[in-house]
Amino acid sequence: MKVGTRESALAMRQTDIFREKMAVLNPDVSIEVIGMKALGDIDLTSPLDQMSNVGAFVRELDEAIMKGAIDASVNSLKDVPTKMNPALTLPAIFERDAVEDVILPCRLEELPKGAKVGTSSIRRGMQLKSLRPDLDIQPLRGNIHTRMDKLDSGKYDAILLAKAGLDRMGIDRPMYKLDRKVFIPAPAQGTIAVECRADDADTIEILKKLDHAPTRATVTLERDLMRLMGAGCSAPVGINAVLEGSKLSLNAVSYGYTPEPRRVETKVDADYTQEEAAVIADYLVGKRDDLL
Repeated sequence: MKVGTRESALAMRQTDIFREKMAVLNPDVSIEVIGMKALGDIDLTSPLDQMSNVGAFVRELDEAIMKGAIDASVNSLKDVPTKMNPALTLPAIFERDAVEDVILPCRLEELPKGAKVGTSSIRRGMQLKSLRPDLDIQPLRGNIHTRMDKLDSGKYDAILLAKAGLDRMGIDRPMYKLDRKVFIPAPAQGTIAVECRADDADTIEILKKLDHAPTRATVTLERDLMRLMGAGCSAPVGINAVLEGSKLSLNAVSYGYTPEPRRVETKVDADYTQEEAAVIADYLVGKRDDLL
């Protein structure tokens, strides 16, 4: 099986995780890893929300799948557009890792007034400003080690990153988790997914052994809401769902659609309908004023 991935150290580590799972669940399948550069890897100056391409970190991989250059790709699910090419599918969504954002090197409340904090995520920046209006939010691009180097050089007083990426890279240094109910993560944050052609029955049959149904349930709701909102991967929207028995416990926040942020804390049936999801999405974008 030819498997494509971005060439970054984190993407390669995520592909190692894929290979480890395959060795256990599909030991007879040989894997050839093919590294590729995505637009998001090449353009390190443009703000993520201003990039013209939908799927700035996965488009080249998707095209390679469609051309038959690779059989599948390993992605961070939060980078995969919620409006996918119908010719592509996600047969494997791995068990979710840490979902939270973290702040380095100190707690948020320990930062001095006017401290310079690095993040290129509008979602993170808006939530930071709501908690600490005094902070100076500055753009921060590059891979994990580049971002930490910029912190260590004194360019920033603190930076925000996803805990899952740090954990996967084995990075152990002072960091502090931000409560996911207060500082709501991006949809599908902390989740790895494998993509292939929707008509490739053989590959789907192999990959679906790696699927984690509880994680699929939570991230499907998160991604459905983003899609129904018409929001892209870099939109200032936080959505996090947790499976609790037959219910999905949901926390969400949206910025920029209404004069004040819209927040949702509710529970929905795990087998929710698209109509029920649309009510929540419409509230988050200001098309309705309640969830009733």
